[in-house]
Amino acid sequence: MNQSEQLDAVFMALANPTRRAILARLAQQGEAAVNTLAEPFEMSLPAISKHIRVLEAAGLITRGRNAQFRPCTLNAKPLEAVAHWTDQYRHIWDARFDAMDHIIQAMKETEDD
Repeated sequence: MNQSEQLDAVFMALANPTRRAILARLAQQGEAAVNTLAEPFEMSLPAISKHIRVLEAAGLITRGRNAQFRPCTLNAKPLEAVAHWTDQYRHIWDARFDAMDHIIQAMKETEDD
């Protein structure tokens, strides 16, 4: 998978709130079995498994082997590509926030007068 395809896969995986919640759970509490990851959701185990396969295909999680269990672990490496991609636009955000700050300051000065 080339870099552009990897980025597409990561963004597609992150587009779903269930998958983001699974990643957040793994980031906060560490590796977990599929059954554990499924607990907070009102959906079937096969549905959760599909979400996990999407995350795995995007490289965001890895599945280990511990006897009959296959615990899921967060792999944050693909998120670096997302951070790098979004970082290209940081100067635009910074400029807009600076402009907004100037407007707010001007409004406060006008109120004080």
